[in-house]
Amino acid sequence: ADDWILWNGSSPSVTTFVSPQPVEATDDAFWDQFWADTATSVQDVFALVPAAEIRAVREESPSNLATLCYKAVEKLVQGAESGCHTEKERQIVLNCCRLLTRILPYIFEDPDWRGFFWSTVPGAGRGGGDEDDENARPLAESLLLAVTDLLFCPDFTVQSHRRSTVDTAEDIHSIDSCEYIWEAGVGFAHSPQPNYIHDLNRTELLKLLLTCFSEAMYLPPSSDSSNTNPWVQFFCSTENRHALPLFTSLLNVVCAYDPVGYGIPYNHLLFSDYREPLVEEAAQVLIVTLDYDSSTSSSPTVDGTTTGTAMDDVDPPGPDNLFVNYLSRIHREEDFQFILKGVARLLSNPLVQTYLPNSAKKIQFHQELLVLFWKLCDFNKKFLFFVLKSSDVLDILVPILYFLNDARADQSRVGLMHIGVFILLLLSGERNFGVRLNKPYSVRVPMDIPVFTGTHADLLIIVFHKIITSGHQRLQPLFDCLLTIVVNVSPYLKSLSMVAANKLLHLLEAFSTTWFLFSAVQNHHLVFFLLEVFNNIIQYQFDGNSNLVYAVIRKRNVFHQLANLPTDSQSIQKGLQRKKKSPEPISRTNSQDGVSMEGSRPAAPAEPGTLKTSLVATPGIDKLTEKSQVSEDGTMRSLEPEASQLSPERNLPAALSDGEPWSGEASHSRQDRRRLSSASSSGQWTPTPDWVMSWKSKLPLQTIMRLLQVLVPQVEKICIDKGLTDESEILKFLQHGTLVGLLPVPHPILIRKYQANSGTAMWFRTYMWGVIYLRNVDPPIWYDTDVKLFEIQRV
Repeated sequence: ADDWILWNGSSPSVTTFVSPQPVEATDDAFWDQFWADTATSVQDVFALVPAAEIRAVREESPSNLATLCYKAVEKLVQGAESGCHTEKERQIVLNCCRLLTRILPYIFEDPDWRGFFWSTVPGAGRGGGDEDDENARPLAESLLLAVTDLLFCPDFTVQSHRRSTVDTAEDIHSIDSCEYIWEAGVGFAHSPQPNYIHDLNRTELLKLLLTCFSEAMYLPPSSDSSNTNPWVQFFCSTENRHALPLFTSLLNVVCAYDPVGYGIPYNHLLFSDYREPLVEEAAQVLIVTLDYDSSTSSSPTVDGTTTGTAMDDVDPPGPDNLFVNYLSRIHREEDFQFILKGVARLLSNPLVQTYLPNSAKKIQFHQELLVLFWKLCDFNKKFLFFVLKSSDVLDILVPILYFLNDARADQSRVGLMHIGVFILLLLSGERNFGVRLNKPYSVRVPMDIPVFTGTHADLLIIVFHKIITSGHQRLQPLFDCLLTIVVNVSPYLKSLSMVAANKLLHLLEAFSTTWFLFSAVQNHHLVFFLLEVFNNIIQYQFDGNSNLVYAVIRKRNVFHQLANLPTDSQSIQKGLQRKKKSPEPISRTNSQDGVSMEGSRPAAPAEPGTLKTSLVATPGIDKLTEKSQVSEDGTMRSLEPEASQLSPERNLPAALSDGEPWSGEASHSRQDRRRLSSASSSGQWTPTPDWVMSWKSKLPLQTIMRLLQVLVPQVEKICIDKGLTDESEILKFLQHGTLVGLLPVPHPILIRKYQANSGTAMWFRTYMWGVIYLRNVDPPIWYDTDVKLFEIQRV
């Protein structure tokens, strides 16, 4: 218990703190020793206040713990009132901050204490007596308002605008915090002088805010969207008079950050970067405040033309979360450019290849940036269209493909794989994304993929192939998402390289083997997706795609085998026997076409002992997307979902099941499945002839069969006539050929657009808090506390 005297050495009075005897709130001498003005650090507080001690006080002397929290909040309120003009006041504020950051998780983990900060206890104010209005507020509100005031406190967290002496110091209540925004950018042109002390103080206050918001970690995952976080709700409400400048400060600090500095190699080794911890903390606070389920509410306004702020409206449009509201209202092109350039710069940072290894500082918060980018696109449709209109979207795409390729073998980064794929799914729903992919890929990012000459579309297909063929088991639920993205962009791809064309055919070959098709109820959907890709390219982009057409001709037996797929019981059983001999879900031959890119390292599994957090299951692709048909003028109309497109229930948490069911795009309803397949005594699904017939008859093979019927004899004739073994002549022939009038009438283009739903909102919540939990190790704010939102496992 002596450890509780943090700064005064041991003292007999401290034993009274842990004993069941309550200490009076008026005993200032006793309480002041907890924030005595000796300088310490947050790490010291964590070392001096062990978890066991906090829990002991919570159980044995609850009133003393309650008083400690009240008194610490009271000190923060006093600091905010006075404006923290003296060094001593600032020290007290920081110490109270650190103490609360240490204690709060232990209050949240105990259900009996969870309401404590939302209560008002008489007599816990300034020495009891009559309460003034401020003391009638719940403790949580007083705490949050004090912290927001302190974040705009001249000479403590922001640069003072006057030559300040104590007499003429600015009154904290009269300052307009919009003039003290921390960084130039959205809605603010002035870039304040950097001050590392201010950065350090802001970081500590933001750490406390994040700890307040982390109550969400101690509640089990629930798809109930009414389950809002009361801390975030109050912080982002009109009660917070600094909501706008704070939102702007956080966003600008993140988007303006340049880890490479002035481009001096090794500059990060010469001096400390005080901005980076602040940027990380700002990014984490920002994504937590934007944790809002847009599927349950009317979508935030994208009008953006309104001149007032949400404060002026009696009934503000869009959600009552002001941070989501402000985000949805950003509309100036230069603001979009600033945000996109900033996010792209930071996401590309780990890829920065210089001739001097380690010469550039590598940031670690790319997962938070991906969540932020997702929120921006989800809540602000104008931003999404701006991103797709500019070729800068490729500066987002390439880092995402790099992260996906790099993390594919690492089970601890399965969440990163999901968010990368979700972002690409969202972007692929818009025509412009497919068109942008035709830009040649010339920047060589070091990745262990085959060397190729081609476009960004080739890069995307080659990386997706790599994930499917050499990723780990837990990525199987993502396969239909990956192929949906390829389907969405396929009508716009002007010329695939030979490497990418071969990759697509290799996938079809692997997915159309009988053991794969018959081994799970939804595996055939992957074949449907791939056939749709080939049909889109042949019908809409035949002219430039001689490589793909040639690959289809070379692998024609795969299509013939699909058309002649056996449906009798005996053949089905034979197909499944083959599966037992080769248990892998796909032939994992190391299908490298020649050499890998220079400087690449193969994707490595996680180091043993790496911690990872579990995730809830993601919805099936049919719940994630809605079908839209593209009309001739390029507009889209959404199609009604068919009755038979109900998805099978997927209740398995992603962390618990390796062989998760694959969500399929046109899954049969439960009754259909029961009718079409038989369940064995163990309750395991088995394929039946009826079931195979039900989907085999729908395989869209007409276009490809017609193409083969027309072209194969012509190609064979060329080979015989010219005694050819050389591909280039055949490719030349195919380049100049045409199938106009010979193919079936082009089918309408179908795009599966991402649609917001509470399943993904819940997934993002668990993923985001899992990332924040694992990233905050110094000090380890939540380590070894009883979190409920996810499980922590060692790889």
